[in-house]
Amino acid sequence: MAEERDALIQHYRQMREELLAAIDGLSDELLTEPSLDGWSVKDHLAHLALWDDVRAGEVARISAGHASAWRMTDEQGETYNGLGYALRRALSFEQVRWELATSRQRLMDAISSATPRGLDGSLYGEAGLRSSHEAAHTGWIKRWRGERGI
Repeated sequence: MAEERDALIQHYRQMREELLAAIDGLSDELLTEPSLDGWSVKDHLAHLALWDDVRAGEVARISAGHASAWRMTDEQGETYNGLGYALRRALSFEQVRWELATSRQRLMDAISSATPRGLDGSLYGEAGLRSSHEAAHTGWIKRWRGERGI
């Protein structure tokens, strides 16, 4: 079933606003401390940027008439997430913020120019068209802040 483009764009805007609100006011030390389920907040942000890049590519790919390149098993997903973490964990927070902003812009641009086929969520693999992935990470960050009283 095709997604309504404006609602999809609003969905991603709202999730990003909530994520940014959840990290607002955190010091550099807290952003890079690996105390959020073994990752730092920065690591979670780098992970979200990675998946925005994948998702933007999927929107373009499916809009062009091709099949999803991201149909994977749970084990493959865990392996990919681990590899992404290992490759991005040394990035500076400044670069991670850039990655987060530019990957989201690529996703928004891809959705804005998607064909009707590209808006058909049933054609997507692991990087689904409408995702609550970011909301889950935002929830974990909020929980972590609450547990620490920050």
